[in-house]
Amino acid sequence: MKTNIINELTADALKKLKQEILKENLVIFPTETVYGIGANALNKDAVSKIFDIKERARNNPLIVHLKDKKEIEKYALITNSIEQKLIDAFMPGPITIILKKKEIIPDVVTAGLDSVGLRVPSNQIAHAFLDYVDVPIAAPSANISSRPSGTKVSDIKAEFDGLINYIIDGGEADIGLESTVVKVIDGIPTILRPGFVTKEDIEYLVGVCNVSPHVLKEVKSTTKVESPGMLYRHYAPRTKCLLIYSSSESKLKNAILENKTSKTIILGSSKLKDLECFKFINYGDTLEEISHNLFSYLRLADKYQGDLIIIEGVKKEGLGLAIMNRLIRTSNFNYIEL
Repeated sequence: MKTNIINELTADALKKLKQEILKENLVIFPTETVYGIGANALNKDAVSKIFDIKERARNNPLIVHLKDKKEIEKYALITNSIEQKLIDAFMPGPITIILKKKEIIPDVVTAGLDSVGLRVPSNQIAHAFLDYVDVPIAAPSANISSRPSGTKVSDIKAEFDGLINYIIDGGEADIGLESTVVKVIDGIPTILRPGFVTKEDIEYLVGVCNVSPHVLKEVKSTTKVESPGMLYRHYAPRTKCLLIYSSSESKLKNAILENKTSKTIILGSSKLKDLECFKFINYGDTLEEISHNLFSYLRLADKYQGDLIIIEGVKKEGLGLAIMNRLIRTSNFNYIEL
């Protein structure tokens, strides 16, 4: 199988993509968060191919992408005003809402749960693709499971070359982290996976927002989860990682020096650029820069073939909570906070 890169969504390209989806095959497409590997969410055989190609555990539910928020009630029940407020305020955009699913959504999509995560991307290429194929698309991030999510085609193609017929190239993903996943529990929005839409954003809208305790903690593999990204080691390069955070620059630098090896790669902000190490990678100095660069630079770090990647952590507030959620799993909970 040859993997074809589509650089422009012409009428002919859209026809090919729709045929591919209707033939129960997969298409990789860009969103504002990360790239997704998608199948017709209403076809259980097509959806099963996602799990096979990604080597993804079947108890890890998928998110369903829709062309318009008006489509939500075809596939799920909106049962309270808070859910509706979240939909009205943040969709289309980088948020996924967990709702009571309708029977039309196959159990394979939801890992057997009676709820489903629904999302309406704001990315214009994603919208055009979803609008033309005119079926809901189940799509996790475009990466082999446990690896860093795909944020640009050059990284994705290396993993899926020959396995997928079509990849739509939309350039680098704007945000670089997967969507915020929210479920309303007892009338309170609860973040199951943090993302670009923050706890503070939701509090501003409805006055209150909880964060699941699983966001920064390890979840047992036997636990049923309603959001992707909660189970297992995730977002990880092949090289061993150590995550270190301190609000004190001197403590942070001392901890890095105490733990580094002769072949340590440091991934962090510009304040660490003068530390002696095997290789330094500047991931940015703002949370937005770090979010955008993170997964791509984790893949880059692997290419230097060091024996340890030490990653600078960030404060767990705003977008920083989402970054730390990913980094804690990147490092397989090998984490120092000072």
